[in-house]
Order: sequence, then structure tokens, then C-alpha cells
Amino acid sequence: MLKKAFSVCILLLFALQIKAQQYGLFNTKTLFDGFENPAQKVFTLDSSRQYASNFFLPYLGLNAASKGNGNYIRRLITEGSTNSKDTPLGGSLNTIYQQSNAYLLTLKIFNSYKYQKELGFSWQVRTDALAKYTNESLIIIDDPDRLTNQSFRDGIFNDKGYAQSYHQFSVTYRENYTKRLAFGAKLSLLSGTSYNKLNIKESGIDTDGPAGTAHAIFKGAYRSTFIDVDELSSNTFMPTFRNPGASISLGTSYQSKSGYFLMGNLKDLGFIRWNSQSYYKNVNAKILLDGSPGEDQRVKNEITNALTKNADTGGFYSATNAKIDFMVSKSFGVWTPSFIVSKNLFFEGGDAVMVNKFKYDGFSVTASPTYNFHNLFYLGLQTMYQTPNFEVFLGSDDLLKTTSQGQGLIKKDASIGKGYNGASVYLGVGIKFGNFVEHPQNSSTMPGIGEESPGLFKRIFSIFSKK
Repeated sequence: MLKKAFSVCILLLFALQIKAQQYGLFNTKTLFDGFENPAQKVFTLDSSRQYASNFFLPYLGLNAASKGNGNYIRRLITEGSTNSKDTPLGGSLNTIYQQSNAYLLTLKIFNSYKYQKELGFSWQVRTDALAKYTNESLIIIDDPDRLTNQSFRDGIFNDKGYAQSYHQFSVTYRENYTKRLAFGAKLSLLSGTSYNKLNIKESGIDTDGPAGTAHAIFKGAYRSTFIDVDELSSNTFMPTFRNPGASISLGTSYQSKSGYFLMGNLKDLGFIRWNSQSYYKNVNAKILLDGSPGEDQRVKNEITNALTKNADTGGFYSATNAKIDFMVSKSFGVWTPSFIVSKNLFFEGGDAVMVNKFKYDGFSVTASPTYNFHNLFYLGLQTMYQTPNFEVFLGSDDLLKTTSQGQGLIKKDASIGKGYNGASVYLGVGIKFGNFVEHPQNSSTMPGIGEESPGLFKRIFSIFSKK
């Protein structure tokens, strides 16, 4: 159990960022669509009710994948044990990532008939992690004796990574600028819960002394908001705002006369300021590899000490993973194809997606083949039932890998599945309530009827117009 926990912790401390975005939910008028793509409408005139919420019902997405060392990771997940004897020395960097986005509570309000104004409030919890690590990094924590007689090779433990989790409290606003053009914004207050970052820039195996003793050498830096898991508790993950931050998302959409729908977004551009009790350590370690009894546990302990012992404390800033995406779509009867490109701005990663939605009455099925810029190919599948006042959906961004991974986990059989490991699932339930948002000619209780003042974005952009 200790070996499994240690291996998982080492892997998840290495991180950059990558995100699956549930692309099948884009342009669906769901609550997810309205909060993630802020220019998107959630309400439909003459059909929807005035308010929409998930009422603390599930509204979340979970994604994870690893590329490289598939058998090792698969055995760790399904059987709870590790064995690096089949892991070759050398090779390219391996990748492992995890992402989750859970909306705990949402509320959307139809604010005004004129300009189709919508106001929203949300509370969500997000986590992101991605690792770039070498085969030798697995071997040294699992079977260091294999490295005892290796000659010096530069960079064999050069791992890097980042992991971050935080609460996000947001206000969203959207309006029609014209009948075809819309703008939206999402302003968020962030509360960080945990952070880890590791960057090993120099490493190798050095042989010195008259007996040719081997040492593993690490040089780099490690930063974290905690050193020992005993420091973590349920209070750690509550939104205390000891680690405050802010972010902004901006979006626009356009419906052409020829039927094409265009959408563009700048998402989650922001930062978190982690408190002065966070830890920082310059890593400069030299660990003996001698093949002695109990070496594997001694090496684990020395690696842990190299990262955490006598660490300094101090506050720091981290960026959220801002991204930009673009969508073009057009309906052909029951079939609506969409093409989406999404790219991270400051970190590695991005996706190119072909979304194919087939809809009949309130039911729809969506298939989404995806090319991830880390040279991974996914096949997403989503099912949805949606009326103007109710929505429920279930999907996966990586159906085939999720299925095989689930079978292996249930049967505790690491031989099930081939290639990279992956799992993804997302689901949600949304309900609208209150008065109907009817056309003014049909209702005298419509919110915003008789409003003559221009919309927010009209007032902002009016400074560029000629008087």
C-alpha cells in the first residue's frame, strides 16, 4: 500500500496542464454551455422559465490519461501494485494528466427580454495536473538496484510538473449586441486549496570513489502548499480565501444569415496568490545506489527528504490555465456538425475536435473524435435529453479507454486494455423554474419589458462610435 501511495504521489507532483472540455456540450444551451462559454444563451423565449439551476445535483466532469509505460500504470490502477522490470531504460518522456471541473451550485436568471440579457452565479471546484517524467524516475522508486551499474547519462531524472486545485466563484453576464451578434463575460473570485510544482533541470548517475560507487544526482526546485499529507484535512479544501485569486473569461458568438454559427472564447485568464506558509526547496541531492538490502525504501525516503526537508517558506503567484477556443457549426436537419479548436495560452496542450450531434425531439446523441496536441486520439460519446426547462446528460470524452479501464478495474486485471491509459466521464442535471419568459406580446409579467436603456456591451462599445 505504501509503495502504491508513494508512486502515485510522485507521479502527480509532476504537472503542467491540459484540459478536456466536454466539447459535446458546446452550443447546447445547457447550464454548462452558458457558464463555460459566457456569450451562450440558456433560455428560449416563449418556452423556458425564468430561472435555471442544478440545485446541488451532479454537474461535473472528470478526465485522466497517461501516455507511455502503459503496463506499469495499468497495473498500478487495476491491481494496486507496481513492477518496473518491464520498463526499459531510456526512451522519451512519459505523460500523465488529470483534470476535474465540478459545478457545486449554479443559478441563471433571465434578466431582460430586450437584448436577451442573462445573469448567472456559480460555485465550482477545479483540479488540474500533468506530469512529464522519465522511465528512470519510475525505476528508482520501484527497483533502484537496476540503476546501480549504469554509467552517467545526462538528464535521466529530468522531470517537471504542476498540480493545482481551487474553488471558483463566478458571475456571468451575456447580452445580444445585435440580433445576430452576442457578447458575454465571466468574472471569478478564486480560492486556492493545494498546489505542487516540481522542476528537475539537471540529473544523472555519477560513479565516483575507488570502488566506483553509484549515486543518483538531482538538481532543480520544488514548491508546494504542504509537505506532508498529514497537513491536509477537510478544512484544507474549504474556500477560506487564504489563497485568493481572480480570473476572467470573455466570449462572443455570431449567427450568420446562411445558417453558420460562430463562437470564440478567451477562458480563465487569471492568477492565484498562495500564502506565505507555502514551501519552497532548491533541490540538490546525491543519493547512494549500492544494491543493499532495503535499498528501495531508503531511496524513497532520501528522495522525499531532498524535496521537503528544511524547506523555506514564502508566498508566490501561479497562473490559471488560460485558453482560447473557436467553434464553427451548421445544422443539416437532425445532424449538426461542429468543428472546434482549443489551445492553451501559457501551458502545453490543446485539442482539435469534430463534434457530430444527432437530435430527434428532445433526445440527442453526440460523437466527438478528438485529436489532442500531445498526439493522443479520443472518441467521445454523449447522450442527452433536453426540454426547454429540463436537461440531463451523460458522456465521456474518451469512451473506448474509459470502457477498457473500467473493465480492468472491476476485474482487477491489468491485461485488459492496450496502449495509453485513459478515463473520462461527465454528467449533469439542470432545471428551470419560475415564470415563463414569454414574448412581450404574450405576457405582462415579463422581466425587463419596457426597458429603454441600452445593454452593457452596447454602452461599452459606444465610446468607439461617432456622435
